[in-house]
Amino acid sequence: MRMTVGAAMLAALAFQALAAAQITDDRGVDITLPQPASRPAAISTFAADTLVALGVPPVAVTQFDEQDRPAYLGDAVNEAVSLGTRGQPNLELLSELAPDTVLAVRRYTETIAGRIDAIAPYVAFDDLTLTDSLKAVSDIGTLVGKPEQAARLNLEFQQTLAQMAGQIGDRAGQSIALLVSASEEPFVYYDHFLPVELANTLGLHNVVGASPDWPGKLPFGFRMPLEQLLAADPDILVLLPSAQPRAFVNNPLWKYLKAVKNQRVYLVGQHWKEGGGPVARELILLQLGHLAYPDLFDSPVDLPADLALHSFR
Repeated sequence: MRMTVGAAMLAALAFQALAAAQITDDRGVDITLPQPASRPAAISTFAADTLVALGVPPVAVTQFDEQDRPAYLGDAVNEAVSLGTRGQPNLELLSELAPDTVLAVRRYTETIAGRIDAIAPYVAFDDLTLTDSLKAVSDIGTLVGKPEQAARLNLEFQQTLAQMAGQIGDRAGQSIALLVSASEEPFVYYDHFLPVELANTLGLHNVVGASPDWPGKLPFGFRMPLEQLLAADPDILVLLPSAQPRAFVNNPLWKYLKAVKNQRVYLVGQHWKEGGGPVARELILLQLGHLAYPDLFDSPVDLPADLALHSFR
């Protein structure tokens, strides 16, 4: 009897390992894989981040700022082939790699969904909000046969977020804005962009506010004239990476901003732009905590220079 039960248990585990993986992606499209993916490709940093956190290295990744692959993910992506940018991935190279699923940012790849789907099942994610992040980690966990591990990653992050928020108390109320672009007018982010949503949870007030089109996720920000930014005058400014010099910092009004005068302008890494993966979102949270409440939260240490938090002068 014991041998029979043991054999039955092994058979059940083997069946679960080979069972179909089913999710509904952020287009509302049902995706079914005949068995968990073992050769996923990531046309997105957040998906590569999630795969690495789950212990399933991607066969392909996209560029991370000026890097061929997201080096912050370490050795797990060293063997991954770089497909180029997430907006214009090399599909011929992707086809040669024969992945068993392709995990992508929806807004950059939906126009080529049919071409990707002809290579391997295309799974589209919005990767904008905290809810998007939690869902994507869960969905990717299901697709690679590690749903329990994905659930644990999400739970641990939510616990860390709640714990940090609980430490802030009456220190809440500082204002913040997140800026990007090299133009004369910085692009600023609405409340539903993941790093801003985390900032709000940590008691910071985004001077940009909510999108007038919410719950529509796009657009997730707009170009704000510096006169308007000066009128809002946030306590903290966060500058996301820009490929070109930031023209708006040369505007004569820039030096009159409170955050500039108080030296509370910070440069952050590329991971803030696509931070829905478990590794990046936790780093963003810890960096936000430190720049807003340095006496409460230490800055993460031993980070590559391109991920570290820097003061902007």
